[in-house]
Amino acid sequence: MPSRTIINSRLRSQLIQAIGSSARLTFDEPMSRHTTFRIGGSADAFFEPENESEIIRALQYCAGQEIPVTLIGNGSNLLVSDHGIRGLVLSVGQPFSGLSIQGCCIEAKAGTRLSVLAGAAAKAQLTGLEFASGIPGTLGGAIQMNAGAYNACMQDVIVETDILDEQLNPVTITGQEHQFAYRHSLFSDRSVIIIKARMSLKNGDIKQIFDCMTDLANRRRCSQPLELPSAGSVFKRPAGYYAGKLISDCQLKGFAIGDAQVSEKHAGFIVNRGQATAHDVRKLIEHIRRTVLDQQGVRLETEIKVIGDWST
Repeated sequence: MPSRTIINSRLRSQLIQAIGSSARLTFDEPMSRHTTFRIGGSADAFFEPENESEIIRALQYCAGQEIPVTLIGNGSNLLVSDHGIRGLVLSVGQPFSGLSIQGCCIEAKAGTRLSVLAGAAAKAQLTGLEFASGIPGTLGGAIQMNAGAYNACMQDVIVETDILDEQLNPVTITGQEHQFAYRHSLFSDRSVIIIKARMSLKNGDIKQIFDCMTDLANRRRCSQPLELPSAGSVFKRPAGYYAGKLISDCQLKGFAIGDAQVSEKHAGFIVNRGQATAHDVRKLIEHIRRTVLDQQGVRLETEIKVIGDWST
């Protein structure tokens, strides 16, 4: 497949100079390495910032050169085009992580994995984040979409979120300003960068906390296709229904297009059986939505984000 990159050698050199570090900056980076679907073509440039100043320098340079920027966490709810992503992918992940605990408050950077956060809370005998222990995402991404599981979500614990707004000004969002709703927040429709957040938890019994996390992990193993690459739940839960049951009732469990398959364990998941392409997954999503609408009269909305260059 011929290269579609918009970042030539001159821009590459300038980008390296602008950021001030090339250790975590790569070019023509396969996005299949950075998504839990294990699918996706190459990003023109891929950068994992370590601090806020690196984020600002990268964004300022790209704005000046009119280079598009795509923000991701650890790629756990993404479908990236087979043609990849034009411009710079800014991955706020492990290098941009860390947390501190004071009393019942946890402050953590956006790249901190939810599993790490939940584990740290449990060890500190703090309850409230057990639900997050098995969600394969980062704090920033979880806040952005108000991630949740087992009747709990980020809205229940988030108190304040520090962001860089569209003009790269530091802003602190508090309480109801987050505008949390089901799989939605203030940040869902804005081009802002979540830097860190503060969460309020409660003191709990350490054995009960770990027992709860173990129980949730066992329930996930029994009900979700964790043995195959996926992006988690593909569809949002329609009001009054469960997406997985609607899909199952349409006899779509096991239905496949290429190596993209509706999971036989949980119909709300699409799994990559080995060589699935983004095109396969997107066609399968469209088939599922059309079938459920025709047979059940319910219009499914995707929970995963579809990003990248989909031009033909």
